[in-house]
Amino acid sequence: MRPLLAIMRKEFASLFGTPTAYLTLTMVALVTAIIFFERLKVYNQILIVYATSTMGGFETDTIPDHVNLWDTVFFPVMEALGVTLLAAIPIVTMRVFAEERARGTDELLLTTHLSPWQIVVAKFLVTYAFVALILAASFVYPAAAIEQGGLGIEHLAAVFTGLLLLGTGIASLGLVCSAFTSSQLVAAVSGWAAAFVFWDFGWSYSFLNESSANFLDRIALHPRFGAFSEGIVALDNVAYFAAIALVAMAVARFSFDLRRIGN
Repeated sequence: MRPLLAIMRKEFASLFGTPTAYLTLTMVALVTAIIFFERLKVYNQILIVYATSTMGGFETDTIPDHVNLWDTVFFPVMEALGVTLLAAIPIVTMRVFAEERARGTDELLLTTHLSPWQIVVAKFLVTYAFVALILAASFVYPAAAIEQGGLGIEHLAAVFTGLLLLGTGIASLGLVCSAFTSSQLVAAVSGWAAAFVFWDFGWSYSFLNESSANFLDRIALHPRFGAFSEGIVALDNVAYFAAIALVAMAVARFSFDLRRIGN
């Protein structure tokens, strides 16, 4: 346990020793805030319209059911935050393994008492912790929308859980890409590509047979995340993201053996 904690402290120091972490944290929080206030402005404008006119066949001061914080503000913000994570997280994961490979320090780590599994687990856990920090900073305004909309703490917990699992899923894909290259640019681009490919396979129904399209839909990120956005925490969705993390760790661990064979 002590060697694992040591490598985790090293990873935290390395992560926050560069401006990348701070820029990513600020960018995601800023984008989320901008989208939130823009959607909130639209919501308030709709309320004013329905409160001062009879447009759409509604009586004065009567607000239809589809005009609410959930549909107009919260859900669009969550969707936008999910897409923002697709773009932001690979910027963080690109350096985790690739930088070590480029400097040759990954070989030095293996000469210590650390095993490849300890190195991989430590890097994954630190990255997941940073994803949680990003979401905590970005979730302030959406959480306020939930409270004002009366959706309840259970819904808030479900959505945050979904965002956290989505973030770890995207991070897992990015870490695997970083583990197989010494170029941070290649790691970032391949991480983005992998995340966007796995985001949604809805388009596949137009090109594949139904069984193949259904299979792709079951392994896509967005449909799994969507269930949490509705306030539903299903064990199969939790298991899906846990499986991504475990498989990604195993593949990243394999990269050490592959490099050893290549050398």
